[in-house]
This record gives sequence, structure tokens and C-alpha cells, in this order.
Amino acid sequence: MPLKSRRVPKRRFHGNRPITDRWNFRAAEFYGESNPTVISITTMALPFLPGNSPNERLGKERFHKSQHFNYSSGVPMLVGSEKPGIGGEHLVGQEIKPKYSVYPIGSGTGLPPWVTFDKQVLCFDAYFQETVPEAQSETYRIRKCKIYFFLEDDTIQVVEPEYKNSGIPQGTLIRRHRIPLPPPNEGQFYNLFHFNINQQMKLHSRTFTVTDCDSFTRNFLTKLGVHVNNPTTVPEDPYSSLREQLKKSMQPLRPYERHDTLKQFLDHDRKVLRFYCFWDDSQSIYVDLRELILHYFLVDDTIEIREVIPPNSGRDKVNKFLRRCRLPKHVPAKVKQPGEITDRTVLNVLTSSTMGNRYILDSLKTGAVHEEFYKDCDLIIGGEVNVWGRRVILADCDDFTKHYYRAKYGIEDFTPLQYKAPPAPKPPRPVPPYNGFGSEEDSLSFCQHLLPKPPRKDFQKFMAKDRYGLDSKVLNFQAKMITADPVDRERVFIISFYLSNDTISVFERPQKNSGVLGGKFLERGRVKKPGQELFKSQLSQYFTAQDLYVGATLCLNSINFQLLDADEYTFKYMEQHAEEFPRANMGIIISKLRSLPEEKQCEIRKFLTLSDPSNTGFIPFESIRSLLLGLDCNLSEHEVLVLGRCFSEREQTQVDVGLMLAVAQDFLKKKAFEEFPKMARAFADHDRHKTQRLSTKAIRTICKAFHLPVPNSLLEGLLSKFADGDEIDYYAFLAGINWLEHPAPPVMPEDTLKFEVDVGFDGGRAAVKNINYSAFLQDAFSLPSNSSDTSA
Repeated sequence: MPLKSRRVPKRRFHGNRPITDRWNFRAAEFYGESNPTVISITTMALPFLPGNSPNERLGKERFHKSQHFNYSSGVPMLVGSEKPGIGGEHLVGQEIKPKYSVYPIGSGTGLPPWVTFDKQVLCFDAYFQETVPEAQSETYRIRKCKIYFFLEDDTIQVVEPEYKNSGIPQGTLIRRHRIPLPPPNEGQFYNLFHFNINQQMKLHSRTFTVTDCDSFTRNFLTKLGVHVNNPTTVPEDPYSSLREQLKKSMQPLRPYERHDTLKQFLDHDRKVLRFYCFWDDSQSIYVDLRELILHYFLVDDTIEIREVIPPNSGRDKVNKFLRRCRLPKHVPAKVKQPGEITDRTVLNVLTSSTMGNRYILDSLKTGAVHEEFYKDCDLIIGGEVNVWGRRVILADCDDFTKHYYRAKYGIEDFTPLQYKAPPAPKPPRPVPPYNGFGSEEDSLSFCQHLLPKPPRKDFQKFMAKDRYGLDSKVLNFQAKMITADPVDRERVFIISFYLSNDTISVFERPQKNSGVLGGKFLERGRVKKPGQELFKSQLSQYFTAQDLYVGATLCLNSINFQLLDADEYTFKYMEQHAEEFPRANMGIIISKLRSLPEEKQCEIRKFLTLSDPSNTGFIPFESIRSLLLGLDCNLSEHEVLVLGRCFSEREQTQVDVGLMLAVAQDFLKKKAFEEFPKMARAFADHDRHKTQRLSTKAIRTICKAFHLPVPNSLLEGLLSKFADGDEIDYYAFLAGINWLEHPAPPVMPEDTLKFEVDVGFDGGRAAVKNINYSAFLQDAFSLPSNSSDTSA
């Protein structure tokens, strides 16, 4: 078959690259090739046989079809003009509007534009000229506006400032959206390089002239390399100029006397003087005194009077005795009508039927009416106020009024007037004795109210002394039962006093081979003091926090307990609130020691010196304890412990970390806690810098969020052991408590109970070992320990 020749379309070259389409040809022109090389190539055509024709689907992986139909506001519409063809390729003659006006995807920083340019807006001042064909006074109008260009998505908004009485709708002229360029480039949109000063822009068939911009816009465009033009002026609007002239012509040339009350308003707003007064209405049929309350408003010097009507007086209750107004000192013979009282007068200088009337303002104020009104200086205790012919006498005032007159006028005498007899004392209301039904407070409310109300609790005390975080506000004491039974004498109890509502609970520690089951001994509740009558009119007395201290004896429901020791939190709380607990107040304890006679003080000094033969400055606590308790200075066991804690050389009890981890795993294993992977993910999410370390507060919060079934004392101890400064290696912490992957050896029940009860009595007698008797003598008796008088 003979081969046919056909002419191939001309191919253009830019450098060594062929330009075969319209876009590359335009790119060549953009790069400076005004005359790209155009050559003509003649090739031989292949026969139109299977295998010789090109297959356009070779190498393609996408063959999907675009959706050409969609719903808009519930109406089916054809939207295929903006959708590509099969596989995302453009159809013949189709032009898709670009999504990015300046920078395509991948250009610039790695952050998206809505993050990089968030809340960054270019602001331009512009105006446009509007034709007014139907008005005689103007043919065109200049309307000023603001053009905002949002950098995050290349949207434009045009806003016209509102002018008073303009008569035209103002505000947002063009809502925020991307605006296409005018034809023939309607497929493209405005970007930031289209903006500059002293140029015109066509936005939706309306021509705007940009006149100026703000400093941020100028700096932003300058950094991009855009030469910003000089600002231009806005042409004058004839109608606006006409309105300005009319406004100036309507302003009077004569000066007005301005009464500026703004300063008085700012200084005395919401400040009112209150006087207690009475009206001596002795001339009426019913000769009695009418009690009144006078309010003087400092903001505008007005007075308001209200009447106090006692119950069963037979008088109708009115809203106000005198409405708020300025009260004149002298009652006029005839009440002036509205408009008769003016500050200035007008003189009629000319009256003509043809020329009209001519008036002139009286500068001499010959016809002005002057009235005197009551001021704050006229109101004093014992003075009289003429309230439209009624004689009102001021008898007393409140504390704010006294402070005002003391500060402004220097008045110190505020002795009230006695104008009525003192009220009769209320007869006592005897309360019947308690009958045994319900609580005493609830029974008392039946006697005090016709409709009984539940007894009110001390909410302020509850909010102040309730548990807050790790601060339990619970005082724990170790006690033993006072009895002749040898089995009961060996039982150990923990008495807890809750400061929020003065309730007491008793817990018995289980002991091996004691024959007594431990656990809850007394339910939490208020406990009455012994020796009180059951059926009486007065309320019973209950145990308070001041009744509990080391060495005290408590009778709880006919069972006597002796408090032997307290935990560290109890001692610290009582010492920090020494004003509430006299037994923990060092000032009171020292004063008791100083009240001893001189002979006993010398004996104490001599005993302490002989107890330290090595002259180390420290003696055992038991020695000074036995000495102080043997003295006649009324020192209790708790006071001696507080004194020893103050001058002691304390040793902190160390707990084995392995034992703490074993106990923690035992708690977690009993509760079947297996959320260790979730906790690891939570720790990793909070670790923003990926250092495998978090703060102690963050780890405590996450453990509380996962409801880790571990007592607070054990959790705090573990966090303190794993803490390195203020940070913790959370992987090591999780590996230590993970009983699934790193099981610990079993623990004994007494070790678990030590942390489960959450009470450690290591802050009292066990923690006080040696006493610095030199500092004790110096503070208690102001005596040195090495005095030469050792024979005394």
C-alpha cells in the first residue's frame, strides 16, 4: 500500500523544549521569548491498522465520571459546566476556573493559607461616582467606601460607612466573596497584585477608585515587592458640601449658657443620702407622729420621701410621700405652670402684620425667676425641712450619710433625736422540753414556726472546711478503749473528726489472732457529750474539734476512749490553725512554762544539763516528756508533743518503693484495672515535645481521669518517688504499676491495710526522737544552757 504524506501542525520551540500547546506558548512569551521559534515538520503517516493508532487510555489509572447533576435549595440543577470529563480531564473547549488566584498548592510555606494569613486583611480607601438623574440639586454623588481583601482566601468585601440622614441604604455594598476580573478575563479572580493606590478597579460593573490604604497594607505590599503609589484625594461631593453649608447656617450665632452637669453625674452617680425623719402632724384630728425616710440624690440634688407605715395603724399604704423632685425652700403662693419658669427671657421688639414679629434675647435676665432649692448643706440632724407646707424634722441618718458629712463639711456631732418611746421588750417564749421524737433541732423548728422548716446547716462552714483536692480536712487520732477487759484494752481504734460538719466516725484496725473482727465501729455522725439530760428545753452540746487532742478521754455512746496519738496531717493542721486549737498554740504553751516559779525553772535547766553528759545539745524526748508531765503546769500530752515537735530533730520514715508498687498492683489487680495502653496513649498525647516526661500535676490529673483504684496516700507516695524535680518518666511509672506485664510479688494484708486506711501515725511520738534542749531553754525561759550556776 502506498504511503501518504500528511502535514503535521507547526511545532514551536522555547530553547530546546518544544511548545505544542497554547499554554506553553503563553509561558514562552511570559519568560521573555517574544518570537519563539516556529518550525514545520513533515512526517510520514502510519497506516490506519490495529496497533498503529494511539490509545489515549494507556497509562491512565482514573476513569471515573463527574457528577453533572445536583440539588440547590431543593431544586435539581445541572452543574456539569464546571465539572471535568472522564478521569478528571477537561472537555473540549472547557475552561475550569482556578481555585487559587496567585499561589497553587505546594507553593510557599507548609501551612495552609487559612492558618498563615488568619485574621490578616488588607484595607483600602476608595470611592465611586453615582449618577443622580432625577434630582435638581445634584447630578452625581461621590460615595466613599472601604475595600477589604482577606488574605486567607482572596475574598473581597466592600463596605460603605453610614452617614447620618443620608437617605440611601448604606453598609455592606458587596458581600465577602471572590470577585472575577472584568471581561475578557472573567475566568480569573482578583488577587492582591491587582490592588494599588491611585488606580481604578471594576467590581461587578461598578468602577471604584482606590485613594489610600492603611499602614499594614502598605507594609505588606512593599514586602512583596509591589511599588505602592502615592495617595490621592477624594473629589468633592456637591450635595455633601451643600448640606454642610445648611448645617452651619442653622447654628445660632449667639452663645448659649451651658449648664454642665456631667462632672456631678460622674462623681455622685448612685450615691444617696438617707435621713430618718418624722412629720409633726399635731394639728390634725389624730395627733400622732408620721415616720418618714428622706432620700437626697447627690447626682441631681433631688429629694424623695417615703412613709414608714407601722402594722395595724389603720392607714393606707401609699407608694411615695413625695415623688423625686427638687424641693423648694419657700412654698410659692401660686404654683407655676409648665413653661412659666425659664432661665432666660425674650423681648418682643417689633410686631408687624407685614414684616412679622421680631424678638431679641434678654441678656440682663430681667424676667428670670430665681428659686431656692434644698441642697445637701441644708440637711442636718435636728433641722427642719419645709415639704410643701409640712414641717418635717430630721432625726437620724445612716452610716454613709455620716461619712459624707464628716468628709465634706467636717461635722462630727450626729446625735439622733428621740421622738418616740423605745419599743417594749418582747416577752420570752419558753420552749417545751424535747419529747424524744426526731432530732432536737427538728423538734425545735415545730415550736418556732407555724409551718415547720428543716433545720438549716452551716453552709459557710461546710464550704470553708470541706474536702478540697488532697486536703481532706479530717483529723485522725489513734485511740484505745478504757476498760477492765484485757481483750478490749488491746484493741486499736482510729477516731476521725470531720471539720465540715463536726461528725465523728470510729474505725477498728483488725489484728491477727485477736478474736475481734475489725472494721467500722461507729457510723459517722454527731456525738453528744456525756452527762446531759435527755428531755430538756436547751439543745444538747456535741463534741467539737477542740475536744479532741492527744491525751484526751472521749465518751462515745457510753464507751470511753483515750486518744494516744495523731497522724502528721492532724498535727500540722492544728499547728497551722493555732487560733482555733489552744492545745497546739505555742504561745499558750510557752506562757504556761514561764508561769512556773524560778526554783522549778532552775531545776528544769539542771535536769536537762545533766541529761546530756556528752554536751551534744540533744536529749531523748522521753526524758523531757516525763519531766514536763510531772510539773504542775497543766500541760497535756498533746501540748508536750507539740513542744517536742517544735524543738525536735525529726527523721522522715522511708517506705520501700518495691513495697509501694506491690501494694499498688494488688489494688489494681483486685479491681481488674487493665487500661494501661489507654493511659500510655493519654500520656503520649499530653507529651507535646515527645520527651517521655510529664509534670507531676499532669500525671496526677490523668490518673484521676482514668479513676485509678489506688488510695490517695499511695498515689502521692509513688509520684514523689518517681519524680525527678517536677517531672516524671511516665513510661517507668506505667511499667511499675502494670501488673499484667511486670507482676510484683504478693504482699501481706497488713501492708495493704497500711495504705488502704490512708492514715499513718508517724507524725507524733514515733517521729520525735531527740530534743534540742538549748533552743528550748532559750525560747521558754530565756536562759542559756551553759550557765555557771550549776549548783542551783
